[in-house]
Amino acid sequence: MEVNAGKKRNVAVIAHSGAGKTSLAEAMLFDAGAVPRLGRVDDATSVFDSEPEERKRKITVSSAMHPCDWDGYRLNLIDTPGYSDFLYDTEMALAVAAGAVVILSAISGVKAQTVKIWGYVDAFEVSRIAFVNKMDRERADFLRAVDGMEKTLGVKGVPVQIPIGSGDKFTGLVDLVTMRAYVYKTDASGGFEIKPIPSGLVAEARQRHEELVAAVAEVDETLTDRYLSAGELPADDIRKALREAVLTRRFVPVFAGSAARNIGVNLLLDAIGTCLPSPLDKGVIRGVVRGHDPATGEEVTRGSGAAEPFSAFVFKTTIDAYTGKLSLFRVRSGTIRPDTMVLNPVRGVKERISHLYIVEGRHLSEVKEAGLGDIVAAAKLKETFTGDTLCDPAHAIVFTPAPAPLSTLSYAIHPKTKADEDKAPSALARLMEEDPALEYRRDDETKEFIVSGAGQVHLEVSVERLKRKYGCEVELKSPRIPYRETIRSHAAVQGRYKKQSGGRGQYGDVWLDIRPLERGADFEFVDEVTGGAIPRQFIPAVEKGVQEARHKGVLAGYPVVDVRVAVYDGSAHSVDSSEMAFKIAASMAFKKGLEQARPVLLEPVMSMEINVPDESLGDCLGDINARRGKILGAMPSAGGQTIKALVPMAEVITYSVDLSGMTGGRGVFTMEFAAYEEVPSYLAQKIIAAAGAGQ
Repeated sequence: MEVNAGKKRNVAVIAHSGAGKTSLAEAMLFDAGAVPRLGRVDDATSVFDSEPEERKRKITVSSAMHPCDWDGYRLNLIDTPGYSDFLYDTEMALAVAAGAVVILSAISGVKAQTVKIWGYVDAFEVSRIAFVNKMDRERADFLRAVDGMEKTLGVKGVPVQIPIGSGDKFTGLVDLVTMRAYVYKTDASGGFEIKPIPSGLVAEARQRHEELVAAVAEVDETLTDRYLSAGELPADDIRKALREAVLTRRFVPVFAGSAARNIGVNLLLDAIGTCLPSPLDKGVIRGVVRGHDPATGEEVTRGSGAAEPFSAFVFKTTIDAYTGKLSLFRVRSGTIRPDTMVLNPVRGVKERISHLYIVEGRHLSEVKEAGLGDIVAAAKLKETFTGDTLCDPAHAIVFTPAPAPLSTLSYAIHPKTKADEDKAPSALARLMEEDPALEYRRDDETKEFIVSGAGQVHLEVSVERLKRKYGCEVELKSPRIPYRETIRSHAAVQGRYKKQSGGRGQYGDVWLDIRPLERGADFEFVDEVTGGAIPRQFIPAVEKGVQEARHKGVLAGYPVVDVRVAVYDGSAHSVDSSEMAFKIAASMAFKKGLEQARPVLLEPVMSMEINVPDESLGDCLGDINARRGKILGAMPSAGGQTIKALVPMAEVITYSVDLSGMTGGRGVFTMEFAAYEEVPSYLAQKIIAAAGAGQ
């Protein structure tokens, strides 16, 4: 059906992993008649979980879309990941969703991932309502979930319903707006009867109704006066005030139900239509009509009229074996039709949009036009990627994308066969188009190919996708640590290379003075030869011999750093000397000098900034000490504590996994190279032995 912009709702369903997001989204589609049966995650029948990796793990790893129509509203539902490794997809979904349904578990309340997602909600100024799910489970507690939201997320939750029973006795809801009871069938059909409030709940319902009315009366002065004079507000006024409270984010209305048993889902659909914003609502989502001119950097705005120039934000990219590359975008102004040329100002290229599609889970439906607020897909845009802007070529605008995700875990990729080795670079490049949280690079130091991601499960899923989508099998192994070698004392050594083979011989003779430099100085070569002991034309060969020799130290074969090498004497033969001879002589002298100058092993040390909840501070500090770390300080920060520390790289290769375990998934960190420091002797011996065994 044709829907005007005021009736469109772009809604992200968000929560921690396991809260029931996909089940709730499936129930909404079923109740709205968008799908013929109620899909279930456990049965692998969900229209949202289309990836085999999702069905295998029973978690959402990639945001998925499906529209539905409800009571005259067009709802674009976006099911989002809740597992910490895949939250960048959730963040990008919130960049285009003006509204969100936040699921609270009636059993476990608010978890760490929800806190992190809530930060994205605040950053994009997304309006939200809450739904307490799993009221049919044992130990379900509606009010505990509401209180937990207030304590953990710091927002005021106002119940709009109260449950009738809980656990296996959960049968329905009391609507506090109309003061009627909804009693549901037990067959998950969503069918219900409207009945009087059960006698045992009348007193509580009246109390909660008064609290709801008092809360909405504060939204508007007129309502306040009306409430104070009459002591009551009509249902229509309550609904209007609830919408205003949601749009201004004054408080969060809280609903309840069971996605699995399809209880309360219809009332939640009503609330999405009446409470959450349309594309016409101003000031709801940062950047909806504000961007910048790519040429001047000045702010540019777009209105909501149909005559406004077209602009859109690309929030997701998928690559399918049948449809190829799909770019999903939300129209932020104007209108777009098939066979239209648009500008990608981020890349400075024009792209032709040949076809437009609505994404319905795993399926696509072609459309002839997309307007303000619509979320659609275009196929085969060659140079457009997630986070880009598309716009009218004559009216350029760029929308600021979400910050690039931080990679916290890295592994070396080892292709299983030569064919896999050939496929890996292009396959990974295509995978990175779909998943901006994935990184792939070649480490020039260790000669390994390194893949980095948001966590262990993220990288495991990426490897599975590589095999399934591109026929490329790889193994993940811990990356090599780029150790270094240096010296602690001075040595003066001779390198003499002499070779006679009947014809012209080879002769080179050098004396080198080798001394340590301060840490981080790398390398210095000095020519101190006097009196022509070594002809000038051979000095560059001496330096080259030293440079090549220092790529492989004498302890474990690692590069040698922080040394000063001076060539100060030597001798030459008028016929047999050559550049090659002096290069070999210098290499021999350098290696001999390293052995005499007390060589030591160095390891890279990382500067880390770690944000942890207050209650995890002690465990994290102790863990850093156990990793041979040096704590520089800890200070209060938003939501917890920030630890600054220096920790050897070898001790934090898989730190993201351990930090997640210590903090319940709430800890985040960044790290960068700081310096090289000497490896303790007891560890150096093991590293040297391992290097010798591998040669």
